[in-house]
Amino acid sequence: MKRVRTRPAGPTRRAVVGGAALAALAATGGTAQAAGTTPAEPWAPVPVPEQVPVTESLIPVSGGGSLWCWDTGGDGEAVVLLHPGSGSGESWPYQQPVLAAAGFRVVGYSRRGAYKSVAGTKVEADTASGDLNTLADHLGLDRFHLSGSAAGGPVALDYALSHEDRLRSLTVSGSVMGIMDTEYQELTAALQPDPFGDMPVDFKELGPSYRGGDRDGVAAWLEINARARTSDAFAQSLAHTITWSSLESLTLPVQLITGDADLYSPPSLMRLNAGHLQDVGTHVVREAGHNPHWEQPAAWNGLLIEFLRRHRGGRS
Repeated sequence: MKRVRTRPAGPTRRAVVGGAALAALAATGGTAQAAGTTPAEPWAPVPVPEQVPVTESLIPVSGGGSLWCWDTGGDGEAVVLLHPGSGSGESWPYQQPVLAAAGFRVVGYSRRGAYKSVAGTKVEADTASGDLNTLADHLGLDRFHLSGSAAGGPVALDYALSHEDRLRSLTVSGSVMGIMDTEYQELTAALQPDPFGDMPVDFKELGPSYRGGDRDGVAAWLEINARARTSDAFAQSLAHTITWSSLESLTLPVQLITGDADLYSPPSLMRLNAGHLQDVGTHVVREAGHNPHWEQPAAWNGLLIEFLRRHRGGRS
């Protein structure tokens, strides 16, 4: 099986719910299967959409670090994709061509210590959201859309708390969102009792329907996961302590997405957090775990594209 890559490559086979819907999305940028509909059976393998050409670069950040970045370019509004902790800038082969076909400039990158990026010196490193701001400056982004998945969610929220005026919209997907309120911390800890942390990463992060229906897709996801962390990786701090109170200060449009089988951020948790945001929409993707962008890309892409289009030109 060929490796999934973010730059142009031959197709990799995997199964997705919706059959040819993903191919149609890649061609049109339209909306395929709705997140709440019942998928057709059986799951049918389809090729990963052919990737569009990108410009790759290493963007220097403080402390001797650098961020591996790819950028489709173009005149469309930019959308920046923040990867899960289990992934990297490689995590978006199902989004890159679809968002580009929908008219957006698509940017993905690996945070410090992830695939092809250099962590640098921890004591001199900026926050993860500070690095994102450096990247946005380097690429000449004015206002842009931001989408953070899983561990990318707290970085996205931290960036919004620091630079809300620079964002057109914010999407957070499959994420506990880094909220530090004691009540919330106790709740999320109860969802992950021992020995949860010792379980295989694909068990923790991919839903059972996907693991049972697409073994090739699981293998491709695991390949990306195996390459994701470099030997110099370290945990980066945030600029803010994220709390429900701090979320209530945000006025930009926010979209929250989660899978119905997400062991970290189930729909009940997502709705709890949505209650602390002023301008928010919520969506549950069926038969998906912690990575609905990978497990159910047709449904996830449709939700993101519709949201981006609704807020195109916003907050300018």
